[in-house]
Amino acid sequence: MCYGILIGAYFDAYDHTTLNAPVPVRSPKLSSVGPDQYLDGDDKNSSLSHKWTLEGHQLGVVSVTTNRAGDLAASSGLDGFIKVWDLESGKLIKNIDGGPVDVWTVAFSMDSSHIATGSHNGKINIFKVEDGKKETVLGTAGKFTMSIAYSPDGKMVASGSIDGIINLYDLQSGKLLHTLEGHAMPVRSLCFSPDSLLLVTASDDREMKIYDIQHANLAGTMCGHGSWVISVAFSPDNQHIVTGSSDKTVKVWDMNTRQCSHTFKDHADQVWGVCYNSSGSRIASVSDDKSLVVYSCPV
Repeated sequence: MCYGILIGAYFDAYDHTTLNAPVPVRSPKLSSVGPDQYLDGDDKNSSLSHKWTLEGHQLGVVSVTTNRAGDLAASSGLDGFIKVWDLESGKLIKNIDGGPVDVWTVAFSMDSSHIATGSHNGKINIFKVEDGKKETVLGTAGKFTMSIAYSPDGKMVASGSIDGIINLYDLQSGKLLHTLEGHAMPVRSLCFSPDSLLLVTASDDREMKIYDIQHANLAGTMCGHGSWVISVAFSPDNQHIVTGSSDKTVKVWDMNTRQCSHTFKDHADQVWGVCYNSSGSRIASVSDDKSLVVYSCPV
C-alpha cells in the first residue's frame, strides 16, 4: 500500500539519515495523465504537505517500506538497525539490531507481524515485530540480496540478488521452492501480482521479467527502458505494472499486451521508487532529483 510516500532511502544512502513522510494524497482523481502533485525538497509551496521527519538512524537509510494497513513503516540503515515507526504519531516504536551485514532491503509480512530483510551474504532474516527477535533464517550462503517481497497470500517470500538470481521460499516450511533465472545483472526490485500467481522482477539489464509461480516458468519479458530498471509495482487490479528507471522515466505497462502504455518524463534524475495507491487511481514516484511526483493513472 502506498501510504503517502516515504522519502529518504531512495536518495543517496550515505548522505541521508532522515525519513520524510508526506501525508497520503486524498484529492479527487484528475483527468490528466501528467503530474497531479509535486513535492520538491526545496519547494515550500508544494501541493503536498510534509507530515513527519523520522530521525534515528546513525548512518544512511537504505530501505523503507510500509505495512499493508499503511499505519506502520520500517526502515533499515547502514548502522545495521531496523526501525519500526508509527505513522499516525510519527514515533519510533521498535528498534531491531539486525547486525552489521545482515540488514539491507526490508519488507513487512501481510499481517504486519514480521519483517523480512535481505543481507549481504544472501540469507533472508525474518524478525518478529513484537519483540524484535530473529525468528527465521531462509537460505544458505549466496550473493548479496538486493530486493525482497512477500506474496499477498502470505505464503511465500521472493528475493532478488546481485547476480541476477531470484529465489522463492515457502514460509510455512522455510524451504526453497524455486530458483528462477533469466536476468544477467542485479535484480533491484520485484513484486508479486495481487493474486500471488505471478512475480515481476526489475533488473540492471534493462528488462522486466514475468514468472509463473506455480510452474516456475518465465512467462514473458518486457523491454523499453534505456537504463537500469530500479523499481517495479503491480496495480491493485492485476492489469498493469509501473516501473522506475535510472533513465529518469516512469513507465506503465499493460500486462495483457506486455507493452508500455504510457511514459512519464517529469523527473530530472534516476527514479528510485514507484508505487500505486490502494485504489490504483494514482501512481507516485521518487527520484534522485529530490522530488516526489504523483500522477493520475492513464486510462
